[in-house]
Amino acid sequence: MTTDTPRVTGWVGWGWFAGTILIIAGAIDAIYGLIAILQPGSAYFVATEEGLFLFDVSGWGWWHLLIGIVLILVGLALFTGATWARVVAIILAAINAISHLFLLTSQPWWSLIVIALDILVIYALTVHGKELAVRDA
Repeated sequence: MTTDTPRVTGWVGWGWFAGTILIIAGAIDAIYGLIAILQPGSAYFVATEEGLFLFDVSGWGWWHLLIGIVLILVGLALFTGATWARVVAIILAAINAISHLFLLTSQPWWSLIVIALDILVIYALTVHGKELAVRDA
């Protein structure tokens, strides 16, 4: 006899991993955003064939502060097993990975680490995320 409800296995740890990583990444993003906002005159320069490109990091600082706070809240909500939190976490992890693509030139190693962790979070929640909801049932 088969049922449509998934059973909890040892793989539920992937869901806990995803929630923990989202909270840590959100905290680091928020701190990174605060540093960019509070640092006076922060700018990033890129020399191109057309000339010098000036990038204001405080604009990205506000983005990272906002997404960091939301990542923390969604990471905490994942521990409750809420389906909406899983869906939002997948979307936010994808957005966070894409936003770090823009920072590859200024922070290459950090951006690659964050992108890799976001991919692991997406994997964990898409493959083993349903077990989080069953855990409390």
